Amino acid sequence: MKQALIIIDMQEIFFNLPQNYLFNNEQLVININELIKQAKEKKIHIIFIQHTSQNEQDALFEGNHDWKLHKNLLVTSTDKIIKKSKWDSFYQTELLDYLKTNEIEQLIFAGAQTEFCLDTTIRAAYSLGYQKNLLFKETHSTLNGVILNASDIINHHQSIWNNRFLTVIDGDANL
Repeated sequence: MKQALIIIDMQEIFFNLPQNYLFNNEQLVININELIKQAKEKKIHIIFIQHTSQNEQDALFEGNHDWKLHKNLLVTSTDKIIKKSKWDSFYQTELLDYLKTNEIEQLIFAGAQTEFCLDTTIRAAYSLGYQKNLLFKETHSTLNGVILNASDIINHHQSIWNNRFLTVIDGDANL
């Protein structure tokens, strides 16, 4: 089954200021880089999704420092980078065409934020026919919310996604 690793919104904004730090952010980058290494070894397509604001005053406006992919991610020139402006990585982007053109059948998800762009994209992928997808624990994250802390948000979403929208894999990432 032909796979693609989709890494959503791992941008500098989540690493620059303490109020924006993703839960367990340093380990998150290590874990995602491990997925990237394995994907490269297995010649799995790697797609970085980059949230891009249309508002020049916004921190995520293209070219701003906070907009850039995190400096410690193992991004190479052969990786596909797709810009999005909404939570859904498929909405008005080239993602679906890219997946179809490359005959991708299974998606492996990672990134941020769990309850926003990651959740929306996972559900959209399922609705578009990608129904055998994977997510490894500790390869996605979010910020503490008003009602729930980040750890609870992550656990809640994994429990909803697992065996419905994708398979959540516990333990070491092994593609």
